[in-house]
Amino acid sequence: MKKIIYFSLGGITFALGTLGIFLPFLPTTVFYLLTAFFWLRSSDNYYNRFIQSSFYQRTVEEPIVKKKITNAGIVRMFFMIFLVFLIPGLLVDNAWMRICLVIVYLGHVIGLTWYLRGKKISVKTRESND
Repeated sequence: MKKIIYFSLGGITFALGTLGIFLPFLPTTVFYLLTAFFWLRSSDNYYNRFIQSSFYQRTVEEPIVKKKITNAGIVRMFFMIFLVFLIPGLLVDNAWMRICLVIVYLGHVIGLTWYLRGKKISVKTRESND
């Protein structure tokens, strides 16, 4: 019974993640990570096929796991996050909420930049010191 539930949840998150490729307000990467999580617990066959698919490789493996993301990719990612934060900022007339949105957005920019770029720089400097 557990495997059926995990498999069904994986199917739903896979569908939502695939829609997220075309709809900017759906987070593809998050849904694909959830798909891998659910299918790992339900079906080795579907899990292995999924992590070897081009969808997974392009949206999760390359940019998140291997940290191979171009500057244009980072700019596009931050622009999409900005659009998602801009929508409630424009729709709700509340100064405190707008301030919180700006703080959370800046936290995303700083944290993701550190995660995606910071570790590469430290590895390069360590190699050059050897």
